[in-house]
Amino acid sequence: MSTIALDRGVRHGFALAWRGILKIRKNPEQLMDVTLAPIILLVMFTYLFGGALAGNTDAYLQMLVPGILVMNILQASMTAGVQLNTDVSKGVFDRFRAMPIARSAPLIGAVLADVVRYVVCVVVLLIVATVMGYRVQTGPAELLIAAALAILFGLCFCWAAVFVGMLLKTPQAVQGIMIVLIMPLTFGSNVFVGTSTMPGWLKAWADISPVSLLSDALRGLLNGGAIAGPLAGSLIWMAAAVAVFFPLAMWAYRRRV
Repeated sequence: MSTIALDRGVRHGFALAWRGILKIRKNPEQLMDVTLAPIILLVMFTYLFGGALAGNTDAYLQMLVPGILVMNILQASMTAGVQLNTDVSKGVFDRFRAMPIARSAPLIGAVLADVVRYVVCVVVLLIVATVMGYRVQTGPAELLIAAALAILFGLCFCWAAVFVGMLLKTPQAVQGIMIVLIMPLTFGSNVFVGTSTMPGWLKAWADISPVSLLSDALRGLLNGGAIAGPLAGSLIWMAAAVAVFFPLAMWAYRRRV
């Protein structure tokens, strides 16, 4: 894709992103997965495992909150693929083809509209965590950087969901496949426990997993600690996700419509 074509796609994508935001305003129940799910997961894991793994829930919250944030952002990212698949199934993309817009604009617009969902997820999770006893140990600047990094992570990895959404025939199939892919990725990481007690093969993966690296980067930003190594690894994973799945998503889109 040339620079001019990409610029045109981004400009038209912003216009179509507003369509996605209006859909959320008219149907706020679309936000249930980024409002109720973070609350349920945070409460459940904190009070089920906090005492057993960390001795008390307050100590476990400090470890868990950054990891749960990454987990929920990743789960929220699959919605873009499901919604795009729904639009294709309902014939919405037939109208897009008749419009003088860049071919990539519908996909870019759907991804950009998801920023609203990621922001809601971050805000809700941090408010509930604070009520439960979590405290940010650094400053406002680090908090904003952590939130921006989590949102960027969702924007990069949602291209995998867009690819799957363009590849499969039904929204239900997209959701099912994405859950199968996301669950091992999130649980095979250091979100809930440290990697030191894991079997060697699992520890080797968990230590370099994008979920683990971003969780560690957010822990450094929010709780204090090492940031440079995990942040560099996270950015490499994000760049790789876009480099691999954006072209694949465009290929599947052209093949589908």
